[in-house]
Amino acid sequence: MLLTWIAEVADEPLVLERADRRVEWVTNTWSLSAEAEDRRSLSVSAVLTAFERTASAIRVRIRELGFPGVATFYVWHDEQAGQLRCSTGSVPADALPFGDAYVLSDDLGPVIEGFLVGGEPGVTAWSGLEGVPNASEQAVAGPDLVPLRVWATSVGAAAH
Repeated sequence: MLLTWIAEVADEPLVLERADRRVEWVTNTWSLSAEAEDRRSLSVSAVLTAFERTASAIRVRIRELGFPGVATFYVWHDEQAGQLRCSTGSVPADALPFGDAYVLSDDLGPVIEGFLVGGEPGVTAWSGLEGVPNASEQAVAGPDLVPLRVWATSVGAAAH
């Protein structure tokens, strides 16, 4: 089902509204999931190919709409939710609407691999748990945030 859902993203409503990024985000952002059995049966290359086809189809749609500006299709793995997410926005890849740090990747494979091998969302194995530092230790150490890995490709008429 995941490959079908990825393909369907290309035909879903698409809004490119530079003046209202929130409307773009709400309309153009998709959350995609798969059961554990489906994840095991999928290959990274099959999912990668599905996203590349979707990006190509969105690129064609944007040109047919006559949108003259920059537009980016991008994919990331939301580990906390256990989902792959994708969106299209009228922004360059270096200005995607993420609140936290992200790292652009020209290789979608690791993003997909993280999703396919990821465990059940919201579940942490006992072996993965560590002692929780008290608040003063955490404040001194600071959070160890790993930037979100995001694959992005230009789909607009204008180059970024």
